[in-house]
Amino acid sequence: MLTLNEAARIERCLRSATFADQWLVADSGSTDDTCQRAAALGAEVHVFADWQGFAQQRNRLLPFIRTDYVLWLDADEVIPDTLRDEILALLQTRPEPFVGRIAWLEHAFGRPLTHFQRRGLPRLFPVAELVGFEGVVHEGPLLKRRLPVVELRAPLHHHSRETVYDSLRKLAQYTQLGAAKRAQRGQRGGVLRGLASASAMFIRLYVFRRGFTGGGAGFLFCLLIALECLFRYAALAYDRDHLETLAKR
Repeated sequence: MLTLNEAARIERCLRSATFADQWLVADSGSTDDTCQRAAALGAEVHVFADWQGFAQQRNRLLPFIRTDYVLWLDADEVIPDTLRDEILALLQTRPEPFVGRIAWLEHAFGRPLTHFQRRGLPRLFPVAELVGFEGVVHEGPLLKRRLPVVELRAPLHHHSRETVYDSLRKLAQYTQLGAAKRAQRGQRGGVLRGLASASAMFIRLYVFRRGFTGGGAGFLFCLLIALECLFRYAALAYDRDHLETLAKR
């Protein structure tokens, strides 16, 4: 798990993972009591304040893993009992290595977006096959070989948008990271590109992935993600010389 000033959420996340044999936390230099709270619950906390990106922060934890499988979590996620039971059953019944893909149940502003179409992400990996992680943002695993993927039925609860204020902070964070990622690829920015990207994203989330079923919370959720697209391309055009400082988590 990666953390930075997650004192309000760290305990909820860790308590949902009590079935794990080991908890590893990579902290980016929290100024609240995130590290103390995690350590008090039994987590191994390693502080790496010299932030070098999301993937590198996770890679720094790899030498400390002592289990056969690793489950990648963020502090704003909670493992429900149904997912816990499914994970444990898989680990007990599948002798061959596999990757577990887990979908999110999004929670926005205190409301679960139950009918929002979920998307699965690879989250459970055999340690012996894991080389590391890569990516500026939305980092992903590098494996030694292609492994069968198991789609878990139970979702991971994702509390990514709990307040409007924190959502705007996240918007700024992901705007910067997304712009930096595209700058490295040599892509061009601009307001018109941003408007086109934001419009397409909003329609995809609000209409095709059924964000409209979440009422006002669903609308805000989709709008904020679409705004990331707009400002990402604006930052790529106007902040290009200031994208080298990576935002932390």
